[in-house]
Amino acid sequence: MVAGAAQRDALALGVAMTACQAAIGAVNDLADAPADAGAKPAKPIPAGLVPRRAAWLVAAAGVAIGIGLSAVAGAATLATVAIAVLGLAIGFGYDLRLKGTAWSWLPFALGVALLPVYAWVGGAGAVPGAFVVLMPAAVAAGAALAIGNALADLERDAAAGVASVATRLGAERAWLVQVGLFVLVGLVALASAAVAGASAGQLTIVGAAGLVPVLAALAARGLPAGGRERAWEAEAVGVAALGVAWLWVAVA
Repeated sequence: MVAGAAQRDALALGVAMTACQAAIGAVNDLADAPADAGAKPAKPIPAGLVPRRAAWLVAAAGVAIGIGLSAVAGAATLATVAIAVLGLAIGFGYDLRLKGTAWSWLPFALGVALLPVYAWVGGAGAVPGAFVVLMPAAVAAGAALAIGNALADLERDAAAGVASVATRLGAERAWLVQVGLFVLVGLVALASAAVAGASAGQLTIVGAAGLVPVLAALAARGLPAGGRERAWEAEAVGVAALGVAWLWVAVA
């Protein structure tokens, strides 16, 4: 809607992207089910709460709804469908090939950066010039989230011999890189918002949002695996809040 989409199209595109993410999440759980049976038995598939067939149906329905709605809503339907398909490919590539490898950060980095592009192309048919700043920052934020996700599973991956980005870097170095990336993203958001003419109140909102992932990453240090997973969820929420605040201030 900020990009200029009508409410009906904005709703359709929002449901479409949610469906795509549900498909990616379902395939992720399907791929992880054998390992989760021992390491995370409370997850839906190992716990027997969701049968594998139902998870496959969720994945198939998510793909169909995501692509179908992308094809009928928005300002540039062909481009929107292409971006949705690319997002699904990136997500499935993570689920089936890159998760648990030193390259696991790449799908996160690309996927996070793709989200505002999908919204803006769907809403306005093109992206604004300010995305020259947003895209590199989004890539950095996605990479930081990937490192935090790997840190949450550090002990399990190390025990299983999985060469994740966190096990490759080591806990201390991975944590430092993650915090550094979050700080960089926050500073870029503040600086670009100031250049765009944001008021003091708007800069305060952007700065506060940018602090959330930094503080969550700092708090995660030394926590057990469950605490690191909760901290990672806070980091993800913080990145989303920062993205919304920055778009409102610098682009809207």
